[in-house]
Amino acid sequence: MQITKITDKQDLLLNLKRKYLSAEALQREFDYYRAEKLLHQMLDKGLISKEEFNKIMLLNRETFSPMLAQIMPDIP
Repeated sequence: MQITKITDKQDLLLNLKRKYLSAEALQREFDYYRAEKLLHQMLDKGLISKEEFNKIMLLNRETFSPMLAQIMPDIP
């Protein structure tokens, strides 16, 4: 037997509210993405080594503080 709780419309609307990023947070996310893309291009062209790539990526995580930094894999 399945029991379904009927809630007030007001409660339902409160649960559906979205949380938006501030303009500053959105800009940091975009800047991090651009920096990561540029670094991958530099690595692919042999302009930087894998060790340099990893060091710069760590600095970028600290500088830009992307939202998902806590769940990103560790960089050796």
